[in-house]
Amino acid sequence: MKKPQIETFFATLQAANPTPKTELEYTSVFELLTAVLLSAQATDVGVNQATRRLFAVANTPQQILDLGLTGLEAHIKTIGLYHSKARHLLATCQLLIERHGGEVPREREALEALPGVGRKTANVVLNVAFGEPTMAVDTHIFRVSNRTGLAPGKTPLAVEQALLKRVPKNYRVHAHHWLILLGRYVCQARRPRCAECAVSACCDYAEKTQAQ
Repeated sequence: MKKPQIETFFATLQAANPTPKTELEYTSVFELLTAVLLSAQATDVGVNQATRRLFAVANTPQQILDLGLTGLEAHIKTIGLYHSKARHLLATCQLLIERHGGEVPREREALEALPGVGRKTANVVLNVAFGEPTMAVDTHIFRVSNRTGLAPGKTPLAVEQALLKRVPKNYRVHAHHWLILLGRYVCQARRPRCAECAVSACCDYAEKTQAQ
């Protein structure tokens, strides 16, 4: 994808959805961190169903700790890998209280030091909660970036670094949401819906005519 195409690509996505939002439900930075931590290998819909129950009774680090492992697992057991996620969340809550006064830090290093919080989760929190122009490369963004020719890379980190170089500065804050939504609803893994794609003219995908 050439520079003029990249500009058209993002201008088109912006025109269709000027202020894209995460589909995870939250009302505080801690709730966002919790939802993202729980979302690994799970759908946003499934996470939202669980966090509605959880946040109704516990939505601060101390309240989560007060639930204990068994109590927390009872609220999130519908989410995949809930055993390990519950342990990570409890350990994260403990560190938030001990090191950060119960608040979610906005520094990458501090975020990534929290149990269960990797680079992708940190990028989501930095972007959504604090407006940082980060790229949280999940399976959707990885696929879209490679398939379209926007920012090819063999690893999520390589794609993230390529996106930070190739996405025009004025689109960077919202870029990862546009790409996630494009991958989730249009540029799908098994059968991309190229005929319905508003940015197909910018895309390098060689098989898109057959995929319509």
